[in-house]
Amino acid sequence: MKLLGIDYGQKRVGLAMSGGSLAFPYRTLARTTSDKLFAELLDICARENVTGIVLGLPLLTDGQDSLTTRQVRNFRDSLARRTALPIHLVNEVLTSSEARNRLREAGVSTRKSDGLLDQMAAVCILETFLRERET
Repeated sequence: MKLLGIDYGQKRVGLAMSGGSLAFPYRTLARTTSDKLFAELLDICARENVTGIVLGLPLLTDGQDSLTTRQVRNFRDSLARRTALPIHLVNEVLTSSEARNRLREAGVSTRKSDGLLDQMAAVCILETFLRERET
């Protein structure tokens, strides 16, 4: 099973890929238009033979929805209308902090880490899904 992890954002969309039990940074897409974003995602899914999508759901720390949560659910619904691939939602609370810590530990400068931060957050989202699937 090859999974595409997505960290959805208003400016950038971070992507990670898994090929089994490990997740790897893949790419960061700039958000220009919705049509272009969906076209790029579907192209990546086809080119990489993706069998499922894991999308981070930004719940508040108390588990409640926020404005961003509703935007991600709308994004998921729009993506689901364009693909038959299963789309799994994963609570992404604190993944940006985890991603920032991992990049800092790897010695990546915070000035150079914007696109990498989105990819690493997608890695964290995908790893959460893979861990939860194992239990």
